[in-house]
Amino acid sequence: MNAKLGAEFIGAFWLVFGGCGSAVIAAGVPDVGIGLLGVSLAFGLTVLSMAYAVGGISGGHFNPAVTLGLAVAGRFETRMIAPYWAAQVAGSVAAAAVLYVIVSGQAEFAGVGGFASNGYGAASPGGYGLTAALVAEVVLTAGFVIVILGATSASAPPGFAAIAIGLALTLIHLVSIPVTNTSVNPARSTGVALFAEGPALAQLWLFWVAPLAGGVLGALLWRLLFPTPVPAPGPTGEPA
Repeated sequence: MNAKLGAEFIGAFWLVFGGCGSAVIAAGVPDVGIGLLGVSLAFGLTVLSMAYAVGGISGGHFNPAVTLGLAVAGRFETRMIAPYWAAQVAGSVAAAAVLYVIVSGQAEFAGVGGFASNGYGAASPGGYGLTAALVAEVVLTAGFVIVILGATSASAPPGFAAIAIGLALTLIHLVSIPVTNTSVNPARSTGVALFAEGPALAQLWLFWVAPLAGGVLGALLWRLLFPTPVPAPGPTGEPA
């Protein structure tokens, strides 16, 4: 397997297994559940840890919206967008499948329910509608891409990018878990939607359209600040 695609597969797997796994398995445990704050932190830690682990191999995208945003910003080869997306989705689906096996092994298993899937309307944790979900996902993904581009730029302090990116993803979840259960990542949404009960698959289109649009918006805003693309280090500050 191509090393870059393998790194993206592993990174996306870890993000879904760690982030969605924390939501499905640990968030609602009586008396000791980790809650919204814990799940938000878990998602941030998955990206932070894998950015250091494999970011120097693939650039540490783990997210189709990030891949597209980096390409629009002139920091990634467009010919590699489709292979990266395929690896990210495959890793996410594999992680969701492993989570399903674990969850279904519970003694009192009665179905997976929402399975940490994303949604709007009745499927939104806070009952937010389609427009609210669309705006939240576009804006937060744009902000995420701006953080990634800035933290990995040649002018940023080396070695700290993964921390900034992981904390940004934590912040994003703190804001938007009540709205959509937080996507900002089409691969993450796809993996769990395949196993979830309810409208997750029917609503999946929004969690491709909005994050991809947000990725493009973030890249375009970044290019207004820095119109000439410059070589950038990987997520850990080392050459990608």
